[in-house]
Amino acid sequence: MIDAKTITAIEELFTKIIERNISQDAYVWLHDKATQSADANNNYQLNLSFTAIPRKTGKKEIVLEQSDTDQINKLIPGFSIQHWAIDRLTRVWLLMQLESNEKANYISRIENLFLQAEMNEQVALYSSLLFLAYPESWKLRCAEGIRSNIGTVLEAIMYQNPYPAQYLDEPAWNQLIMKAFFTDKKVNYITGLDQRANQNLANILFDYVEERWAAHREVNPQIWRLAGPFLDEKHFYMIGKLFKEGNETDRQAAALICANTRFEKAKSLLNEYPEYKIAIDKKIVSWDVLASKQ
Repeated sequence: MIDAKTITAIEELFTKIIERNISQDAYVWLHDKATQSADANNNYQLNLSFTAIPRKTGKKEIVLEQSDTDQINKLIPGFSIQHWAIDRLTRVWLLMQLESNEKANYISRIENLFLQAEMNEQVALYSSLLFLAYPESWKLRCAEGIRSNIGTVLEAIMYQNPYPAQYLDEPAWNQLIMKAFFTDKKVNYITGLDQRANQNLANILFDYVEERWAAHREVNPQIWRLAGPFLDEKHFYMIGKLFKEGNETDRQAAALICANTRFEKAKSLLNEYPEYKIAIDKKIVSWDVLASKQ
């Protein structure tokens, strides 16, 4: 959970970034509407302002300074607003201004926005989950978002957003990961990927790989990043198959599994491929390097 001090610091930083990226007239309008929208009883103004923001701010990608990025990385590791549009950032900022003393009313106001949201509004809403009050209350909403078929909405939930890793229970987290593979998302952009690896997910992925192989289809190498730590005797044959029948990326993935597993047979197998062992030691081969080649 992000503490109040961090939320305040992020809000102040967002304010500075927004001010630099919109006109003075739009900035004055925004603060006026934020003050009105913050009132717990002014749902009409919140809905109106949330919808109207792009007409006032435009939709250009925000321009960040290096100090902005550095501060965000320091305050919230794994979070990023790189390549966000200005209306997305502004909508998130607007939601951070809302009065939250009355829990039921606060949650109702946010949920009402979700229910009416078009695509770009959904993107902003899911991007805001980390900064909303009562963070535990948004787990089901986040899980619901994972079922979306809108690519940009999925990316708002998945990419460089710490909320899912911090709050989703294991089944919902595993669903997010599998949805990322099914929809060819950049899995390496998911915050908490390694920390939330688990046995149940690995079992699902081992079965998924067998299905892909049976259909003579390729396998995303990032699958092995999550399944590899749970390698066992039953699935050891997969590593041999990667080394003997796979392409260069498959062999590198197999080597990374062997280098990072606690399964002794796999650790010993890496000794038969010293060139990969050396490449891993020199960081020429890593999961991030493999991801960059996709």
